[in-house]
Amino acid sequence: MGQLKDFQLRRLEEHKYSCASSSLMDPMMQKWWCWLVEQCPMTLAPNLITISGLMVNIATSLILVYYSPDAKQEVPRWACFLCALGLFLYQSLDAIDGKQARRTGTSSPLGELFDHGCDSLSTVFVSLGVACSVRLGTHPYWMFFQCMMAVTLFYCAHWQTYVSGTLRFGFIDVTEAQFGVILIHLFSVIFGPNFWSLKLPMIGLSIKYVILYCILFFQIVLAYSYMHTIPYTGAGKNGSTVAGTSVLSPVVPLLFILVPSVLIAWKSPYDIYLQNPTIYLLTFGCVSARVTNRLVVAHMTKSEMAYSDASLIGPALLFLNQYFNCPINENYLLYIVCIYVIYDLIKYCQKVCLEICHHLNISLFTIVPKRPASSTSSAAFEKNGSSKYMTRSKAKVKSH
Repeated sequence: MGQLKDFQLRRLEEHKYSCASSSLMDPMMQKWWCWLVEQCPMTLAPNLITISGLMVNIATSLILVYYSPDAKQEVPRWACFLCALGLFLYQSLDAIDGKQARRTGTSSPLGELFDHGCDSLSTVFVSLGVACSVRLGTHPYWMFFQCMMAVTLFYCAHWQTYVSGTLRFGFIDVTEAQFGVILIHLFSVIFGPNFWSLKLPMIGLSIKYVILYCILFFQIVLAYSYMHTIPYTGAGKNGSTVAGTSVLSPVVPLLFILVPSVLIAWKSPYDIYLQNPTIYLLTFGCVSARVTNRLVVAHMTKSEMAYSDASLIGPALLFLNQYFNCPINENYLLYIVCIYVIYDLIKYCQKVCLEICHHLNISLFTIVPKRPASSTSSAAFEKNGSSKYMTRSKAKVKSH
């Protein structure tokens, strides 16, 4: 059974990308992005640009996780530099994939979906990378809050898009946040990871806490913006979503992620989160990415978003294991669930992309050259026979 139904694929053909941005840094970066896309060969597929940037971002973030699996150990400065460079490359490649699509005439709804799908996964690894860079694991509940808040705000951005039909970026949004993370990594490179534990003499707080409070303020402002606009910007009938559903309906899948993530960590007899913070957050981050991708699909196909999801089986297993007094060691089960949700996310994205490629008759990672008109005429000649072809041609001349 396919992931997308026939009516969803038909509606996908009618989808038009709509975006409104008032970002402060995007205009300044345009010259760099326009120059960079001109260096790309015309045969380079836009989706290949996107996935290449994502792979670099994931790889550099995993280096930090490798050296600090609980985000408490000091990581090498070169690893922080690589992570900053990887994020900058991802941001640049993510910004030019759309330009490359328009440049090569290969724009399609698949490109938008593929781009947002990569962004949802990147959000998880960027959060883990910056947590390792500043050794946020020494304050594990702050780490939990910041990482889960990041994926929640990303979900809310597409929730707002599902409601209004337009993806909106504020004055301080994705680009600014990415540069903020890059600066944090570079400070770790210059001054070392212990820099964040230094206390400021005037206020008596460590630099780490100052950064956390600044990020928290930004997150609260962004969350307020979403909560203020979502209930009142419905583009559907009677203020509903683009699919005609309630504007509050996407909150249910979000709660299915957030509530188990808190309860399982809180009730764990093995301190499952405290023992494996990065694996735990990676697990629930991938579940969030899966559900966010389904929300993007629901928006682009103007269809209702189902509350159930196969990726939720993983958190359900952890919850049931606790309910029955942990017959399976929680730490082992967490690793199994983590592998499952990553596999499920990859499988879902693969199926959706291939179904769209088949329906739109396009390729995912290559640009298929258009067939010359002469070859089409030749094929028609061979198929219909020379005499019939000549008769039809004479009839056309006679009618003129």
